[in-house]
Amino acid sequence: MFIHIIAAAIAFFTLRKHKIGKLVPPLMLVVGVAGPLTAGVITSATIAFVYRASAFTMPPFYALLWGCGQTVAGLCLSFSRILATL
Repeated sequence: MFIHIIAAAIAFFTLRKHKIGKLVPPLMLVVGVAGPLTAGVITSATIAFVYRASAFTMPPFYALLWGCGQTVAGLCLSFSRILATL
């Protein structure tokens, strides 16, 4: 999300006098926040459901590992061409 904020700031300062270009930075922020937020909520809820259904307790360190794993998986998917072929 940090990169989307920087890109939106650059786009805002570059396109501030353009009629339609003013709409680009808010859209970049919405896309940059909504995508990771919904993906994170869905995957975290799925992991929590599995732990709750199996009656396991999740130590805080395991939650940290799951979060780091989700971040690494998201980075790998965003830099790969797997989604473009689907």
